Amino acid sequence: MNATPLDATAGFAHFLGQADAVGKGLLAILVLMSAASWALIVLKGVTQALRRRRSEKFLNLFWNAGSLEEVQHEIATHGVDNPFAHLTAHAVHAQAHHARYGASKLSEAGSAQDFLTRTIKKVLDEETTRLENGLTVLATVGATAPFVGLFGTVWGVYHALLAIGMSGAGTLDKVAGPVGEALIMTGLGLAVAIPAVIGYNWLTRANRVLAAKLDAFAYELHTFVSMGLPLGAAAGSEAGANIRPIAARPAAA
Repeated sequence: MNATPLDATAGFAHFLGQADAVGKGLLAILVLMSAASWALIVLKGVTQALRRRRSEKFLNLFWNAGSLEEVQHEIATHGVDNPFAHLTAHAVHAQAHHARYGASKLSEAGSAQDFLTRTIKKVLDEETTRLENGLTVLATVGATAPFVGLFGTVWGVYHALLAIGMSGAGTLDKVAGPVGEALIMTGLGLAVAIPAVIGYNWLTRANRVLAAKLDAFAYELHTFVSMGLPLGAAAGSEAGANIRPIAARPAAA
C-alpha cells in the first residue's frame, strides 16, 4: 500500500481527531488558561487606565483646592472612584470621628494622630490588595502552562510510538506526522504562557508605580489632615514648607 502523503494527515485538526481523553483534557485546560489570562489582562488593563485618569483628575483638584473642606465636599458630591480619593475620604473621616467621639473603642485607642495613622495604613493595605487581585492567576498560568503543554507532548509521543511499533513501520513518513502533531501541545503551552508572563510583569510594574505615588501622597495627606489648616496656610507654614504636590515627585522605576 502506498504511504499517504504527510500533508494529508498531519496538522492540528488531525491531532484533535487522534487525541485521546487525556490529550483533549489537557487541550481544554490550556484553552481555559488562555481565556482566563487574556480576560484578566484586558480587564485589569482597562481598569488601570481608568484608575490613572481618575487619579490624575482628583490630584489636580486636590492640589488646587483652598481647603480640605472643599476636597471633602467634592468627594461627597461625586463619590470615590480612585485610590487617592478613597484614602482622602477615610483620612478626613477618621480625624473628624476621633475629634467628635474620642477613643470610645479599642480600635480607636491612642491619640488622634495614632488613629489617623492606623486608618491611612489600613486603606493603603486595602488598595494594595485590590491592585494585586488576579495577578496570582497570571503568575500561575505563566509558570504552569509550558509544563501542561509538555505533558501533552510526552503523552502524544508515547501513544504515537506505540502505534508505530504496532504497525511495524518506522519510516520517516510514519514517524514525522504523529510526533509532529504531539509537539503541537508544547507550542500551545508556550502560546498560553508568554502573554500571561508579559501581562503579569506589566501589571506588576504599573501597580508598583501607583503604590509608590499613593504612599507619598499618604504622607502629605497625613500632614494636612493632622494640622487641620487650609491648604494655603499649611503650604506657607514651617511644617508645610517641604510639602510638594505628588506630581512633582519622580515616578518610581
